[in-house]
This record gives sequence, structure tokens and C-alpha cells, in this order.
Amino acid sequence: MAKFLSRDINLMGFQISHSNKQKLKPFYDDPDSMLSDVEAYASWLLKHPSALNSFDCIMKEAKGKRVVVFLDYDGTLSPIVEDPDKAFMSIEMRAALREVAKQFPTSIISGRSRDKVKEFVQLNNVCYAGSHGLDIMQPPKSCDKKGNEGAFQPAKLFLPAIQEISMELEHKIGETQGAKIEDNMFCISVHYRQVPPQDQGNLKEKVKSVVENRPEFRLTEGKMVLEVRPSMEWNKGDALKYLLHTLGFSNANDVLSLYIGDDQTDEDAFKVIAGKREGFPIVVSSIPKETKAWYSLRDPSEVLAFLLRLAKWNKSQASFLQLDYV
Repeated sequence: MAKFLSRDINLMGFQISHSNKQKLKPFYDDPDSMLSDVEAYASWLLKHPSALNSFDCIMKEAKGKRVVVFLDYDGTLSPIVEDPDKAFMSIEMRAALREVAKQFPTSIISGRSRDKVKEFVQLNNVCYAGSHGLDIMQPPKSCDKKGNEGAFQPAKLFLPAIQEISMELEHKIGETQGAKIEDNMFCISVHYRQVPPQDQGNLKEKVKSVVENRPEFRLTEGKMVLEVRPSMEWNKGDALKYLLHTLGFSNANDVLSLYIGDDQTDEDAFKVIAGKREGFPIVVSSIPKETKAWYSLRDPSEVLAFLLRLAKWNKSQASFLQLDYV
């Protein structure tokens, strides 16, 4: 099956208000530990500078180029929360994202189902890719002759097996306190953030037992979540390349891609952009971590600040060109 799918894929040819934020003073048992953490992050920032502090440098490279924006959702546009069903983005973030999408082709590539992330974002001028890029809503220019939106789903043949796994997981861990199974269509997410620590190991073993005899599937781990996905060569990096292709940018040398994400799965997209050296991969993290990203943002509030500056920058460029023309 994977060989068949691979063949088909290859045929394609392809301003900020903090007034409502409560500032909490962290408690540390060991002041020396706090200092070392601060020093470690400061050292990490030397390798992955703040995209906000480096904004002018980044956008200097964008002059004369067509900017394309890619974003993850959880932990990037919304905070990581205890209940995955309550990972709502702020009104300010939605407004900033809407403004950016008016000016640049903008896509969200999430591990959530495409319908779920669209329900969270509530914008029609954004392209959505769910299940880590296994379910992509075609950009408007890729609609068929009747104007119908299409969906690119390279793992469609896996759906019956995914449904079977979902039912088996429900049977095995459905009664586990705090566990939540989320059907993301082409990816099953098992959230265990609210599972008691003493039960998490047993939960992981049960999930592993469901997948281990199914070589056509693989088990990956994110931030307090286990994910069951098809074992096929397709990830967020492939989704990024597919979107660039369908938007007409794949063979252009005047395109600059910005990809902002916080998850391990975003590293595949970072790798694509870093490899092509035609854009900037930006990781969202408040702690040092191994990453292929060149720049960083600390948390969603800094993502908001970056998006606002991006929209403002583009408007200033347009105004400058108009004055220059006059």
C-alpha cells in the first residue's frame, strides 16, 4: 500500500496588549539551578537568535521577494493547555493572522484534523493542512473547473485501518483516568497530560501494544501526546513543498518562506527551508532544544508580536513604493 501511495505522490511532479496577562513569579527551590537555566537559554539564543530582535535583518532578505508564511497551531498560535479541546487562540492573534493572510499566502500545518484546526482559527483566507500534512485543503487556485475545493490526502487508503486502531485504543485505554483519544482523521492522538504520573508508563505500553504488530503504522511522541500515524514518507516538510508547488512557487527563485512552529514534527519543515536556503525556519521555545531552526520566538505572545510586525512591514514597503513612484 505504501508503495502504491508513494507512486501516486511522485506522479504529481511537484501591536500587542498584555493588559490581561497575569505576570507570575516563578518559584525555584534552587537559585543556582535557576541561574544555570537562564544561562543555558542565553547561550542557546546565540545559536538561535530572537526573530523579533533580528526582524530587520530577516526582512532585509525579503525585499524584492514574495513572502510565504507557514505556521503550526498548538504552542505557536495558541498556548499549550491541559485540555486539547480548549486550545483557543486569542482574539488578538486571530486579527493579526487575518491581516498577515491578507498580504501573504498563509498556511497552517497542524497535527490536528484539518476541520478541527479550521474550527479553532475561523479564517477563510488561510490554507489548512491537518494530520501533519496528510490532509491538505487545496489553495483556491487549485479548485476544480466547477470551483469546488479539493483535498489532497496521500494516506486515504489507510483510513479503514486507522478507524480500527481508534476503536482498539478506545477499548484498551478509554477508561484510563485523564487519557483522551483524539481522532485527527489520518492521525490518532492520545493525550496523557492529565493522566496521573504513576499511570503514564502503563498507558504508553498499552498504546505501543496496539501499534507494534502493524508495520504500516508508526508511533511518535510529542508534548504529552502519543500519535499513531501511517508509516509513509510524508511529513510537514513534504506538506510545505506540496503547498509551495500548488501555489506556484516551487520553481521560483524570488520566494522567501517563513515557517514558525514549536513541535518536533515541525523540524521536517525547518529542514526543507534550511536546505533550500530560501527562507527562515523559526522555532517557538522558552527552553534550549535541538533544532534545525535558525531563529526563535519564546512563546505565542512573541509569535503575535512577530506577525504584527510582519504585516506592518509589508504595509510600509507598499507605502514606500507608492511614494517612490509618485
